[in-house]
Amino acid sequence: MTYPPSELIVNEDGSIFHLHMRPEQLADKVILVGDPGRVATVATHFEKTDSETESREFHSVTGWYEGKRITVLSTGIGCDNIDIVMNELDALANINLQTREDKPIQKQLTIVRVGTCGGLQPETPLGCFIASAKSIGFDGLLNYYARGREVCDMQMENAFRTHMHWDARKGAPYVATADPSLIEQIAGRDMVRGITVACGGFYGPQGRQIRMKIQDPEQNTKIETFRYGGMKICNFEMESSALAGLSSILGHRAVTCCMVIANRYAKEMNTSYKGQIDRLVQLVLDRI
Repeated sequence: MTYPPSELIVNEDGSIFHLHMRPEQLADKVILVGDPGRVATVATHFEKTDSETESREFHSVTGWYEGKRITVLSTGIGCDNIDIVMNELDALANINLQTREDKPIQKQLTIVRVGTCGGLQPETPLGCFIASAKSIGFDGLLNYYARGREVCDMQMENAFRTHMHWDARKGAPYVATADPSLIEQIAGRDMVRGITVACGGFYGPQGRQIRMKIQDPEQNTKIETFRYGGMKICNFEMESSALAGLSSILGHRAVTCCMVIANRYAKEMNTSYKGQIDRLVQLVLDRI
């Protein structure tokens, strides 16, 4: 199949449209961060840098860490940006941008998102690390892809909708699964493993009320009490479901690991977390 210019958009310099990266600038191991400023936090650990690109919220550096070639890339906030990032990373890896055709041998990327989140349980205090084994997407993104249902955990999705008395006007939630082998590789014994809710916003979708009341005042209580297969919902963040789901469809390995900077259960918040997240960055660099 040949992808037309309107669907696969390539810049004049041969880079992919939004990320402004060329295929040779992408490593097989990728660390995703939300904040463009956090790219430098990761890249300071590199012994050598091969390339750097910057366009809008998408800032990338590719370099070497202890013999491993790694790309660190910022995505900005939200599952909509993950849709851009995953499609364009896969294009860089698996499409010949000159002929606009699939490469004969498809490459599998290993992708770890390093971010921050809000803890939802007593055992997810400020500063702890959470690996998202399952992610419930409130954004609806995977529902737009033909194979979305294939890679989702439909039984868990149905159990969640029933438990929540889900209002269909909010769109259909979906349940994506992180790569099991990558969870073992990255999470080790020092990260909490559980279910993450990936929200389509920071305020109402996460149950925050300032001047606007939310549709379901009991939403967070119901989320905190949901149990499935021995797992509970550990945290809120805003990207993990899209990353896990799209990676599953495209054949890549992916997992999201976050540091808790707010505990919604205890109503605690740490706004001075930026100096502490380097501990999580170091763990992921060592294990990826």
